[in-house]
Amino acid sequence: MKKTHILCAAATLLALASTAHAQSAGTFMARIGATSIHPDVNSGDLSAPSLTGTKVDINSASQVSAGITWMWTDNIAIDLPLSIPFKHEVTGAGAIAGTGKLAEVQALPATLTAQYRFGVPTSTLRPYVGAGLTYAMFMKPKSTAALSGLTGGSPSNPTIMTMENRFGPTVQMGFTAKFTDRLSLDATLTKVFVKTKGHLSTGQSIDVELNPLAYTVGLVYTF
Repeated sequence: MKKTHILCAAATLLALASTAHAQSAGTFMARIGATSIHPDVNSGDLSAPSLTGTKVDINSASQVSAGITWMWTDNIAIDLPLSIPFKHEVTGAGAIAGTGKLAEVQALPATLTAQYRFGVPTSTLRPYVGAGLTYAMFMKPKSTAALSGLTGGSPSNPTIMTMENRFGPTVQMGFTAKFTDRLSLDATLTKVFVKTKGHLSTGQSIDVELNPLAYTVGLVYTF
């Protein structure tokens, strides 16, 4: 009889442990991986005085990334990605295509999304969709001699570029594939719809639609 009670208690504890590590309400998931951001640039023209059709392009950038996900319910999660700034190169486009690198800027997208995860907490594969908001922050801009040459700057008075921080709506889709009760693989595709305005120390400005697409892959640990 005692053996039966012991076996029942052990089975109950195992079931509770399994539930605690599943993607169920109240659990936390921490991930570490990498993110690659690919801007889909639509540039306006640099304001006068400038050559008609003076535009810019912004290159892709990749970085180590992390994130925290909290399961609010068995199917609804709140996700907060984390990373260090991404370094993007600003290059000439339009009438000044071929001029090469004009500047470099570090971008840090602060994003918060609500996700709907399909399936049940113990599912091996859980696809999800999400929506939220991103605050795109731009910092530590570095201009090149090419930018000064185009805008009348000089070695003693180089042209400096800055970019405005902006909010943008965000949508995503992805999946989590479970290896064990604690370890999973997470892959996410995120689209941010965001515009910014670049300012030069010469008084000129340029409007730029960034609308980046971000690819993220990470290893997830469930608490």
